[in-house]
Amino acid sequence: MDYSQFLAMKQELALLLVFLLVFLYDTFLPKKAQKGLPVFAIVLTLAATAAGFCCHCLGSACNTVAFAGMYETSPVIAAIKGILNVGAVIVLIQSIKWADSENMTMRRGEFYELLLVTLFGMYLMISARHFLLFLIGLESASLPLAAMVALDKNRYESHEAAVKYILTAVFSSAIFMLGLSFLYGLTGSLYFQNIYFALTANGSANLLLILSVAFVISGIGFKLSLVPFHLWTADVYQGAPTSVTSYLSVISKGATAFAFLVVLVQVFGSIYSSVWEWMLYALIILTITVGNLFAIRQRNMKRFLAFSSVSQAGYIMLGIIADNAMGMAAMMYYILVYIFSNLAAFGVIGAIENATGKVSMDNYNGLYKTNPRLSFAMMLAMFSLAGIPPFAGFFSKFFIFTGALNQGSVAIYVLVGIALLNTIISLYYYLLVVKAMFINDTETPLPTFRSSCSERLGLWITVAGVIGLGIVSWFYSSLLELAQVAPMNMYFIG
Repeated sequence: MDYSQFLAMKQELALLLVFLLVFLYDTFLPKKAQKGLPVFAIVLTLAATAAGFCCHCLGSACNTVAFAGMYETSPVIAAIKGILNVGAVIVLIQSIKWADSENMTMRRGEFYELLLVTLFGMYLMISARHFLLFLIGLESASLPLAAMVALDKNRYESHEAAVKYILTAVFSSAIFMLGLSFLYGLTGSLYFQNIYFALTANGSANLLLILSVAFVISGIGFKLSLVPFHLWTADVYQGAPTSVTSYLSVISKGATAFAFLVVLVQVFGSIYSSVWEWMLYALIILTITVGNLFAIRQRNMKRFLAFSSVSQAGYIMLGIIADNAMGMAAMMYYILVYIFSNLAAFGVIGAIENATGKVSMDNYNGLYKTNPRLSFAMMLAMFSLAGIPPFAGFFSKFFIFTGALNQGSVAIYVLVGIALLNTIISLYYYLLVVKAMFINDTETPLPTFRSSCSERLGLWITVAGVIGLGIVSWFYSSLLELAQVAPMNMYFIG
């Protein structure tokens, strides 16, 4: 074995180095120095993010394959990992006050170490070109998340959420591997490229192939919270610590969406029209519609954003159908905007929960009178998630709809039309939060309080992203150029 192949995994090695340094800091430094652990972890993760963007020749056509084709990296893959890193850094910043709380002091290091391990697993999922490596990444990303959900040992809801998450993760992995066993029986390989050409040569869809695709989509659909595989989402989001919930809602979802794109297109692209086109259409319509309708009924803010994230997953899936550079760029841009928008909302929720313990939407009545800055940040987040111009969420939806419509079929026009109608529903329930803060009156509003420095910094970053990504066209154009120079064999539907 040529160990120099590991040098192709620059971003993975950088992340492992960050993990090792954080682990050594947490294990061996004296108790007095432990207060610096959050800043230490953030600085190292930020350095790894910058190195990933700078050292992977972004913007050029370089492409690296290692381990007999099981692992692949390229500028567009490096950019995807960088986007996930940006979200992880924001989550780490917003979680400082929670990590420094009395209940978390002894487990603070575990939070950072588990987060870095899950991020490493997501890296492997995105770069995998063999289902064995993909499965290793999937489990590395899923199992530590169950421990993160259960970090708040003093709350029964956290334990319940962890049990639900781990059972769902095990069940979905079993379904996924059952689909892989069918696929291996049909093609004799677990390499993405070999499966693609075997299915192309076969040319016909049989029952075993349809079952295989359905099981693979179902297994990954659990991780992505696609309807009808979403039932765990609201309970886990509500029971988990808010910092863990924010990480689940954006980083985990974004990584799974990118991995889903690779699997569907690079493995099953040749049987798109005959097998999984209508499966994906149905999933998108159900996910967007059910997520929106259930979000209207929620009063707990974390459950509210859980069903919002279910709906957003449906919009993200439109980038897969586009089957062009614009669709890929729109999907990357959408997830980047979603990271800033959703983390802005969770930043406000976390600040209020840390100060008052309140998480109900009814507690937000009259919030503008006592905490105008938090109300303003939440309003921008809701406007962006709803797709109101000129905020970034409007342009992310516009680009992903445009990319999908370029495919040109009548079914796509119907699908995008249904998605557009659903944006009206989403506008209604996002404005319910704005109405509560600015219009609804109450005799007992939340008291005026000052957020911690880390919470304010996280909100400033996310608000700047929500506004900046909407008015600076450079972000989307750069992603589009990157998608255009990416190897085309990564995105092909026959």
